[in-house]
Amino acid sequence: MDDENKFENLFELDTSKIPRPDVPKNLVLTIIGGIVLLAVAWSAFYQVQPEEVGIVLRFGKYIKTTDPGLRLKIPLVDSVEMVPVQRQLKQEFGFRTVDADVRSTFTAAQFADEALMLTGDLNVAVVEWIVQYRISNPFNNLFRVRNVQDTFRDMNEAVMREIVGDRTVTEVLTVGRQEIETRAKELLQELCNQYETGITVDQVVLQDVNPPDPVKPSWDEVNQAQQQRDTIINEAQTRYNQVIPRATGEAQQTILQAEGYALDRVNRSEGDAARFKALYEEYRQAPDVTRQRLYLETMQNLLPRLGGKLFIDEDAQGVLPLLPLESLQRLAPGSGGGPGGGQSQEDNR
Repeated sequence: MDDENKFENLFELDTSKIPRPDVPKNLVLTIIGGIVLLAVAWSAFYQVQPEEVGIVLRFGKYIKTTDPGLRLKIPLVDSVEMVPVQRQLKQEFGFRTVDADVRSTFTAAQFADEALMLTGDLNVAVVEWIVQYRISNPFNNLFRVRNVQDTFRDMNEAVMREIVGDRTVTEVLTVGRQEIETRAKELLQELCNQYETGITVDQVVLQDVNPPDPVKPSWDEVNQAQQQRDTIINEAQTRYNQVIPRATGEAQQTILQAEGYALDRVNRSEGDAARFKALYEEYRQAPDVTRQRLYLETMQNLLPRLGGKLFIDEDAQGVLPLLPLESLQRLAPGSGGGPGGGQSQEDNR
């Protein structure tokens, strides 16, 4: 028992024997006051980053907007809200980016309610989109709307559901994407201006538009059938463009040829009639001369076609011994040397 008491006495300290520093109370108060003053002086400065502006509030009331740089404010009275006016902000709907990298990863399972929409033809589509925006009016953004980010998200969903509800599922999934993005940006900016959110919408981008998973196989089959239909229509249109214009051109060519032939025949007939009338007038003035002229002109056209001919007096008793029959034969019709070659000398005679 005595040993236990000795062991406990080892840890008992007599505080009265510990020396206490003799520090003046004024010095302690001075140190505490200096620390407080230093803290207050330090809180009087604030830094505004290059892409931000500072909104200075005095007891919660707006005082001024400060530009980037090192600024002063009244300690314990003024407070500063930093607003990133030069930074492009982004909100995602229907999915969230888990890791933004060269190959980004996304998650969409938890946010399907945002993306599930009813189209104008009573079909369901899963629409995922991104909105890029900037804060153009920091005062309105802070004080005009309560919970401005939540309000902005609600505006996005309302606008997108309205636009998708006015279109068919085919337009939403295929050809109408650009029009939907443009229209969504316009309506969203109108709402932001109406509610004075101080937000400027830069871009609305449809990230992905798909039918719901349970109907995807049927939708793919419908798409394949539509593609085959479009292919057949394009092939038929190509064939039509090849055949119809050619047939039309050939028909037009035939018509023009017929019109040219008819015009040629009419002109020739009119010319022959005019020529006949002119000859008739000449004949009336000098019948004998005109008749002789016509006869000579006719003989002039006919005789060269008849070849070589031998004219013998009907009273002649025989043929001269030196008559050049071979040369006459070559000139005779039907011979190898002239028109109508091949006839005999007797015929020429």
